[in-house]
Amino acid sequence: QVQLVESGGGLVQPGGSLRLSCAASGFTLDYYAIDWFRLAPGKEREVVSCISSNDDHTYYAESVKGRFTISRDNAKNTVYLQMNSLRPEDTAVYYCATDGGSNCPAIYEYDYWGQGTQVTVSS
Repeated sequence: QVQLVESGGGLVQPGGSLRLSCAASGFTLDYYAIDWFRLAPGKEREVVSCISSNDDHTYYAESVKGRFTISRDNAKNTVYLQMNSLRPEDTAVYYCATDGGSNCPAIYEYDYWGQGTQVTVSS
């Protein structure tokens, strides 16, 4: 069974850090590009970062550039999103997803995504 499971969210003060994890089961994650996107009430879905299948390309939205870093640990079949200097506007549910391809960001509808992990930035 193909599954993506996000973890690592939580409540953090502005300026704090979190590291989100996206663990895959049922398939080998390093064959695919992975997007991290977020959903916040009243806002459109935003792809904040992605990593290509061969790790030679990463993407960051302007809103997170310089603060977020995406990485992959193939041995653990996991993709990470390190989030530093968090701001209240980063509050959202964060999801990892793939369209089953190698493009970053994904160009097709997502085939797989997880249940999401809540990130709340508040003092």
